[in-house]
Amino acid sequence: MGPDHSSKIVGTVWGLLILNTLGSAGAQTIVPLPRSLIQMVTMGALVTAFTLALAVNLELRIRPSAYVSLLTLLLVTSVISSANLGSGFGALFRCVRLALFVGTLWLLSRWWDGGLTFVRHHIRMYFAVLGSVAAGLVVSPGAALPDLYGGRLVGALWPLTPPQIGQYAAVIIGLTVLLVLGRRTDRTSAAIVIVPSVILLALTHTRTATLGLLLGLALAIGSLILTSAAARRFFAWAVLCAAVAAVAFSSALQAWFLRGQSQENFSNLTGRAKVWDALLAAPRTTWQQLFGMGMGDKSFGGLPIDNSWLAVYHEQGLIGIALVAAIIIVLGGVALLRPPSLPRACAIFLISYCAIASYTETGLGDASPYLLHLALAASLLAAPAAATPLSTPEAPLRRISQWTRKSEVS
Repeated sequence: MGPDHSSKIVGTVWGLLILNTLGSAGAQTIVPLPRSLIQMVTMGALVTAFTLALAVNLELRIRPSAYVSLLTLLLVTSVISSANLGSGFGALFRCVRLALFVGTLWLLSRWWDGGLTFVRHHIRMYFAVLGSVAAGLVVSPGAALPDLYGGRLVGALWPLTPPQIGQYAAVIIGLTVLLVLGRRTDRTSAAIVIVPSVILLALTHTRTATLGLLLGLALAIGSLILTSAAARRFFAWAVLCAAVAAVAFSSALQAWFLRGQSQENFSNLTGRAKVWDALLAAPRTTWQQLFGMGMGDKSFGGLPIDNSWLAVYHEQGLIGIALVAAIIIVLGGVALLRPPSLPRACAIFLISYCAIASYTETGLGDASPYLLHLALAASLLAAPAAATPLSTPEAPLRRISQWTRKSEVS
């Protein structure tokens, strides 16, 4: 099998992994999609991804990876916590899903070399997802901006909630900005990705994604300041524009940030704090404290937990929290030890974003976009990246047509 053919299959596998993590039961679509159909599509994508990854890596050549090793230990913990069926047979199903997810990452680790190939796969696929969101907004604005979500943007063709859309938009905005600074794409092609994504992010009114984007980019660009004049210029202009916007549009920004909520509702994080307090106060045996209650739907008392650390504590216990913390610490530590480079900056952005989002979003303990973001960071840190001058141009992105063509950032 030729390298070009293998590269195409690897890109397809990465896209299928992203498709697997798109499952949602929140938003109502224009054409109602049965939950069983959604599960069949997402689970089928994962099985296909594992099969293709195995077919392209029949020699089972894998690259040593602390990240995937820790995920494997988390899988073992999940199986132990779910074995007593305290959370029902659904817990074992989720363990199988996580096993296929981790197995596919092991098979793909062969191609993790510190390059930007998987960054481009990431941007392509999520841009295509955002294209479906934009298409739904054009076809049925009422369905895409429903009163049920306070007029926030949802997926009208495929059920995606505002936090999901905000996350996808924020991640590809950040990665594309970094590619521009590294001169790995031209500004016109990047604008075609960034401008629509910014609009969709604004329509979701997702505070977590916005803060994650801004803080993650600040840390990522900060890692390049000493070696890149382009990064220094961008950082200076960004600070200036942010200061002007804060003064000139303070009222509008505050209204967008509060989303019409009262100060009391905002202070308890839209009711999340009440769920967190109840979860922490619930009685648990020593075994349940160590290993959790088993894999579930990231809810407690019928309400979403909306915190990765508490969700992991609830389902995988203190051991699960230790493993997830080790993942963040190991990836962050490796990133700090690498010399300044564009791949390192992208990894810092992804790690920072996931760490920030973990406070109000779940996903660090199960197959999710967040674990894929961290897998991308691990691929960027897989080999020491030589400090490449940012003035060295690389092949530019091919232009992406507005929503009608297949999205592509080459």
